Amino acid sequence: MTDGPSGVNPGAAESPHRQIAEALRAKIRRGDWAPGERLPAIPAMAQMFGVAKQTIQRTVDQLRVEGLLITKPGSGTYVRGTRRRLNRLSRGRYGAYRGYHSDLAARYRQYLVQVGRAPAEAEVADAFGVTEGTEFVVRRHVVRTQEATVEVGASWFRVADAGGTSLEQEQAFGRPLYQEVEEVTGRRYAHATDQVTARQPSRAEAETLAIRADTPVLHLLHVAYDDQRRPLEVAQATWPGPMTALTERYDIPAPAADPDHSQPQVALG
Repeated sequence: MTDGPSGVNPGAAESPHRQIAEALRAKIRRGDWAPGERLPAIPAMAQMFGVAKQTIQRTVDQLRVEGLLITKPGSGTYVRGTRRRLNRLSRGRYGAYRGYHSDLAARYRQYLVQVGRAPAEAEVADAFGVTEGTEFVVRRHVVRTQEATVEVGASWFRVADAGGTSLEQEQAFGRPLYQEVEEVTGRRYAHATDQVTARQPSRAEAETLAIRADTPVLHLLHVAYDDQRRPLEVAQATWPGPMTALTERYDIPAPAADPDHSQPQVALG
């Protein structure tokens, strides 16, 4: 069976909308459609590929979920900007010398949006080892580029640690938050854990990140401990999954030499 217009093969195992999606991905990869460029209207693309408008709509919906396209109401569908690469895990947050991560500062701007007391969400309560609904001090923020909001997040503190201090005031500190916490509490950040999960966004997250409700997000739960292994801060960050790549650079230690042998030993089980 011969191919249809623009390479759509009605006899192929792949459905037409998947074939078209791959063709559009290829055009974006090649640069035929640049970031920010508007796509032809759905009727025009339907005619271009010789398929129904519903097929093109399904294709566009799929590529929006993947993060390649963005639809602006009343304007059209556009190629989304370049993929955002974030280093937002624990080591990236604190920096090599426990100072502000200058690479992040150059590309992203964090804005404080709310400070106050709120009942702990389940994952926050679990991290602190208290019952859900316990009152905490919470500082909520968003992170933006020139193009879009790329992160929604929050930092949670025990009222006993943060209540009545600068941490409960709606102000930026001009330095990393953890340094303010250390000064206020007299406790030092000693180690931290990061847990990243994928899930569907809440309605508020989808609205703030300007993504469809069926677009998956990556969610980070960051728990920082003092040298007594007591949770000092629980931080959350949520990013649009298809547009976000989390990267970490780290050294791999050489195998330790066995004191009794010239070559490292390998245990076989």
